[in-house]
Amino acid sequence: MNNKNSSNKKDDQDKKKQTLSNGTARKLSDFTMPASVLKLIPHSVIIGIVGAIVALILLDLIALISNFLYYQRFDLTLTSPRDNTLGWLAILIPMIGGLIVGIMARYGSERIRGHGIPEAMETILVGGSKVEPKLTVLKPISSAVSIGTGGPFGAEGPIILTGGAVGSVIAQFLNLTAIERRSLLVAGAAAGMSAVFGTPVAAVVLGVELLLFEWKPRSFIPIAIASIIADAIRHFFVHERWMRAEPLFPVQKIVVLGNTGLLDAVILGIICGGMAWLLTKAVYGAEDAFRKLPVHWMWWPVLGGLIVGIGGVIEPHALGVGYDTIADELAGNLAVTTLVSILVVKLIIWAIALGSGTSGGILAPILMMGSAVGGLMGLIFPGKIPGEWALLGMAGALAGVMRSPITSIIFAIELTHSVDLLLPLLITTTLAHLISVLTLKRSILTEKVARRGFHVLREYAVEPLEVLFAEDVMSTDVLTVSTGTNMKDVKEMIQVNRHMRHQRLLPVVTQQGNIIGAISWQDILERSLQEDLKGSVNDFMKKDVVTALPWESLRIIADRMSANNVGVLPVIDSEENGKLCGLITQFELLAARDRILQEERKRERILKISSISKLGNLSGFTRFFSSSDESEKTDNEKDDKEA
Repeated sequence: MNNKNSSNKKDDQDKKKQTLSNGTARKLSDFTMPASVLKLIPHSVIIGIVGAIVALILLDLIALISNFLYYQRFDLTLTSPRDNTLGWLAILIPMIGGLIVGIMARYGSERIRGHGIPEAMETILVGGSKVEPKLTVLKPISSAVSIGTGGPFGAEGPIILTGGAVGSVIAQFLNLTAIERRSLLVAGAAAGMSAVFGTPVAAVVLGVELLLFEWKPRSFIPIAIASIIADAIRHFFVHERWMRAEPLFPVQKIVVLGNTGLLDAVILGIICGGMAWLLTKAVYGAEDAFRKLPVHWMWWPVLGGLIVGIGGVIEPHALGVGYDTIADELAGNLAVTTLVSILVVKLIIWAIALGSGTSGGILAPILMMGSAVGGLMGLIFPGKIPGEWALLGMAGALAGVMRSPITSIIFAIELTHSVDLLLPLLITTTLAHLISVLTLKRSILTEKVARRGFHVLREYAVEPLEVLFAEDVMSTDVLTVSTGTNMKDVKEMIQVNRHMRHQRLLPVVTQQGNIIGAISWQDILERSLQEDLKGSVNDFMKKDVVTALPWESLRIIADRMSANNVGVLPVIDSEENGKLCGLITQFELLAARDRILQEERKRERILKISSISKLGNLSGFTRFFSSSDESEKTDNEKDDKEA
């Protein structure tokens, strides 16, 4: 009879808990969307406009410097230095650019060194998304000098940091939180990238995969708005100097690859993954080599410029941003020897120049080298369509080096407006990403952040504390004190119930079970040592007790504990009634993590071949389920014994 009553009581508790859980689930939303996000929208529009204008000015500045130094003319058309006729004198130009950048870094701001994205990541992670205002001027100028003098870099990295600096500076004039500043910083970065490449979707996805460290509407919406506005500004300022309304790299109609081509895409993906390992090791190997030089780092870009100048004489296609060279690779206009030369020379001068600490981006060089590898493989694979394979190689290299496969796919499609290779793109980028993750601890971006002493974890997952609620883990076996109880009686009560010491907090409740205060075990013991316990518990209890509600998530409760510097909260049924339901401590919060550990580590075989074979005849159907229940019961008993 006692067992039956106990079972019925447990069933009633389970039903009550299920009812509470159902009510909780119906009250909650899929996404957290605070109304404060709305005030960021007009700021995002402004940042999109300013970021786009700054990006366009930077491209014009690069074109102006490049045309003046290599062709002795004043022109804003973005022209590659590859057609210059200076001969060996051209070696001096990258060296001069390196000297200027070194001086600006030493006497202006050392943060202008590097390719931009790691610096933006570091600012977000440890700098409270606060960028120095002078970077909005120094970074674009130093990048324009570096790239305009032949540096083998892209403009996107510096523009991402510059756009981010614009967003951060604007945010710093406003009364915002660090999270809101981060959203506007990444909005500026996305605006800059969208304005340069005309890839608004890829710019948003890049912000999510690399810079946001979350996937929430509060971040996505401001970034998307800034990127849209920047792309609209780009089209508004379209002119014949260097921009067109069509894609940056237009390609001919691409034939969808057959089954053989899909297998070749697998091979290319593996090659691109190995290429990611090579490029990352080359850049940081060069950086380590420069650190061993007995000269100040201000002079390193000059030495890097020397190597760039020599490489430019050997293979002029490797100089500068190289958008025209990438377009030729995608069109299949370059010979095999030229592709090999571009790949080798670009890799050497890019790695050395970037390792020297000059200012420049990595996207365009990766696109160029990836296209060269894809174009070469296209001559080997059946079909011999170098342009198609150049596109796959471009996306694969980007996915492997930056470990952003979704961005790489969308980026390749937006750059070319070609969607016919969507499946091969997915195959190549996935394999490149896989090989890169298996062979490298960190990407070319996060390695730089790690070398400065900060770890970046780029895996996104739902926070375990967000999916469990107080009612799921709270302790309902609670020792309470009735209001008006004498303190001596309270002391005797805790001495008798020493096994409840883990509770740490004694709620003071009325006859109806409503909480009116609380007193800790430690306070009772300390007072019993210092003085005679006189009076009732009402004289010593804390009346302003921080509480939780059953349907509140553990994340909210953890934040409340941290904000109030407490380790235990009473759980009440509602703010109006205040009836005690249970207690939740820091130890109960660990139950959420334990649940994830169980899902990650506990291995079990649910179905067995011998059991499934019993389904072969109808008479064995019942025996199958009964045997499954017995097997499950046996497995559970084993788990209990192991625990």
